[in-house]
Amino acid sequence: MTSPAAASLPTAPLLLFQGDSITDAGRDRNRPAPNDAAGLGAGYVTRIAGVLLGRHPRAGWRLVNRGVSGDRVVDLLARWPRDTLHLQPDLVSVLVGVNDTWHAYNHHNGVSVARYEEIYRLLLRDVRAARPQCRLVLGEPFALPGGEFAAEWMPELRERSVVVRRLAQEFGAAFVAYQTCFDAALAEYTAAELAPDGVHPSPLGHELMAQAWLAAVGI
Repeated sequence: MTSPAAASLPTAPLLLFQGDSITDAGRDRNRPAPNDAAGLGAGYVTRIAGVLLGRHPRAGWRLVNRGVSGDRVVDLLARWPRDTLHLQPDLVSVLVGVNDTWHAYNHHNGVSVARYEEIYRLLLRDVRAARPQCRLVLGEPFALPGGEFAAEWMPELRERSVVVRRLAQEFGAAFVAYQTCFDAALAEYTAAELAPDGVHPSPLGHELMAQAWLAAVGI
């Protein structure tokens, strides 16, 4: 049975996933075609694709991954026309923010929370202007204790979570509570089992992300 959310998408919809290395997940950038296994990467995007293509056989669904390792919100802005608007997506899923904090401490090249919100809002406005009916999905930036992401950086990252939740409400977007998902998973798994370096999910972590995304988006 087709869900109401799926029915709201056009025929042969294009679902675009944007973000940093968590979304990138080692994708082959020389294989940009929709639904290409190598082009989708080895992370949560591929897991979502498998479920959605199974749920909607012969419906022409097209999923593409344009995540780029190391990206901050300012990097998304620089490539937004080419890697998002030009593709004319019917759904845009965004996960960005951990590098905006991480790079501030490791490379003195982060993005303040206020600037993060300003640019993120601009990205979403651009999508709304170019594709008024495009569905938006905003992922909560997350990290886990241990590894390379220090515990003292978490308060700032949680400020970014508040920003993303606010933007989701402002733009009528689905909000995927990844940090909440991983925090809950710590009751059953260690942080190393979920994300060995504290940022990049394990296969288990990516599976939990896919489940959270599908539940939040409802397609």
